[in-house]
Amino acid sequence: MQSWLLWLSVAAVLGIAELMTATLDLLLLAVAALAGAGVAALGLGIGLQLLAFAVTAAAMITLVRPMARRRLTAYPQLRSGVAALIGREAVVLKPVGREPGLVRIGGEEWTARSYDPDLMIPAGTTVDVFAIEGATALVHPREDPWPS
Repeated sequence: MQSWLLWLSVAAVLGIAELMTATLDLLLLAVAALAGAGVAALGLGIGLQLLAFAVTAAAMITLVRPMARRRLTAYPQLRSGVAALIGREAVVLKPVGREPGLVRIGGEEWTARSYDPDLMIPAGTTVDVFAIEGATALVHPREDPWPS
């Protein structure tokens, strides 16, 4: 039997074992076995085949595995508390400017100041919450998507 077929068989067995265990490690070794199969298909000796397998396996385990693990175990960032209010839409209840006014954010009333201190925002205006400082929302008028 040709050696590249043996390497291909080893890669297939490792791939099947990976499907049963889902550890990611066996998949990386299967890729290394494919590298050994590639070297064998070129007609190079067993020493170079083993070297290709070892180098590829070491590279996959030390370089690819940490990045893949980080990607697979990362949790989505959930914003909670006042951080969840940033970016939300609000409606001005009392005029907002340099001096605090009042806005409604998701059913709650908040004191608010204009993000731009020189800007006076009248009541009834839809604004975006840019930041929260203590118990005061910093807001800015929502831009029209299609200016007329």
